[in-house]
Amino acid sequence: MRQISRRGLFGAACLACGTGHLAATPVQAQGWSPPAAAQRCPSRWGPNDRRGSMNLMTPARAQSASSLIRTGEMVELGHVLAPTMPFFGTRRFDLHTKRTFMNPEGNRRGSNEEIVITEIGQVGTQLDAFPHQTIGDQVYNCVDLPGITGRSGFTEMGVHTIGTIFTRGVLIDVAGAKGVPVLGDDYEITVADLEEALRRQNTQLAEGDAVLIHTGWGTLWGRDNPRYVRSCPGIGVAAAEWLIARNPILMGADNWPVECAPSKTLPDASLPVHQLALVVHGVHLLENVKLDELARRPERQFAFLLQPLKVQGGSGSTVAPTAIL
Repeated sequence: MRQISRRGLFGAACLACGTGHLAATPVQAQGWSPPAAAQRCPSRWGPNDRRGSMNLMTPARAQSASSLIRTGEMVELGHVLAPTMPFFGTRRFDLHTKRTFMNPEGNRRGSNEEIVITEIGQVGTQLDAFPHQTIGDQVYNCVDLPGITGRSGFTEMGVHTIGTIFTRGVLIDVAGAKGVPVLGDDYEITVADLEEALRRQNTQLAEGDAVLIHTGWGTLWGRDNPRYVRSCPGIGVAAAEWLIARNPILMGADNWPVECAPSKTLPDASLPVHQLALVVHGVHLLENVKLDELARRPERQFAFLLQPLKVQGGSGSTVAPTAIL
């Protein structure tokens, strides 16, 4: 495992860093706050970096992922976009079919289209880009948000800059390891939970993995939307730091924020794992992943394929990732 930089390792213990150490703040402590700018910047890839964990997406890693394909069977990991999805606040998804247009030529070629009204970056199965979250007025690598914010999108680190992700995917079936179909509504996944699930699966994480966590929460999707968005099980700060220390290309889950929400160990913090991953460490988050079918299968590693929409300057993108077996 490659060592990570000095960008704020504040889990339950202080981990070795590439350029030094940062004293840990216990995750149980009240009044927890992210590390100061001087502690988290510059990133491990230098002060001018804007790609974060996507620096790990190399041709060699893509070639290695292709070697995991045995049958070519594909398991789709994206939910269908529909107005029956769970939404937060004013987010919406409306599709309106436009009236059929009949062209005047003799072959009577009809044409059908639709208009979609939605937040294309923050509904359904979605990938978060770095400008989606801040620590104060700063995004990843201590870039000032006002300096990259335009009326037509972000001028740096928009979702259109991420590109295709093709790497090894690893499913960590925490619900399966616990012997339950769905973790409790506020269950915070610990480092011990991740280690036990990986041990049961006989799986080890490697740099550049797309790490997907199965909580079972996705079974509520479209069935009990109020409960789905009210809270959810997921990783806590310590578990997130443990995963990030293994240098994933992204972290995802079958819930809406990847992390446990609201945080049990940090009740005064709002989605701290979002700040840890996106702002401090430059690791993308993949939310609302459809993992039910994949969790029923025996495979726990696979070739993982995802490409965000080329929404210039977007804070995120609806995506339709695929596990290729």
